[in-house]
Amino acid sequence: MSSVLTLRLAGPLQSWGASARFARRTTETAPTKSGITGLLAAALGRDRNADITDLAALRFAVRIDQPGTRVRDFQTAHHADTGKAMPVSDRFYLADAVFVAAVAGDHTLIHTLHAAVQAPVYLPYLGRRSCPPQGPVDLGIRDLGDPVEALKAEEWQASDWYREQRRHDRTVNLTILSDDQPGGRPGDTLRDQPISFDPRHRRYALRNVLSTSIDVPNPRFNPPTRNRHTPVPVPRHTPEALLSPLDGPRCI
Repeated sequence: MSSVLTLRLAGPLQSWGASARFARRTTETAPTKSGITGLLAAALGRDRNADITDLAALRFAVRIDQPGTRVRDFQTAHHADTGKAMPVSDRFYLADAVFVAAVAGDHTLIHTLHAAVQAPVYLPYLGRRSCPPQGPVDLGIRDLGDPVEALKAEEWQASDWYREQRRHDRTVNLTILSDDQPGGRPGDTLRDQPISFDPRHRRYALRNVLSTSIDVPNPRFNPPTRNRHTPVPVPRHTPEALLSPLDGPRCI
């Protein structure tokens, strides 16, 4: 029997890196499978060198409820022993973003993870330790076998101010990024399948990522109050209003 655990990932800053080279630390546009696997492993209290085979085998999908804004930060550092200045690094973040992640797997394991995120051994963070979540991440369990179907049934989780901006839209179109299905259409390739988080030899395999879009109801829908049968007045086109009048007649 399979179940799905859904998580709300919101905070001032998030950073989900699938690749980081030297002094440039980028972020993907949505949470990665490796990042969520690490969050769940931390909630369970597993060390970085612990076996994560069971967590990596979970089926994963994430919905972009509020895309946020990509920001860049210049960071400096000094060597702890010598005090020597280290190279300036570029760190990229997503500001004011909201996502809903879903993992599907064995019923017993999902319930264990559900209890862990409610009382985590190590506090969860959104990709980096400097990015704490805004409030609880737990959204509950659904008795489904497909994380995509669980995300289709989940209410829109965007921030209040963002939903207010879309109050005149009856539905909102959201993007879902999910694991590739056997025999399905090809997707994008990302080195994001976690194998080991051991700091001495972190390992990630390639996985295919499918992108789909869905329409979900807008709980803040508030249609405009203007009477649709009342014609909207069209302003008169007066380009001469931008011209300055001459002081008197001129002859050319």
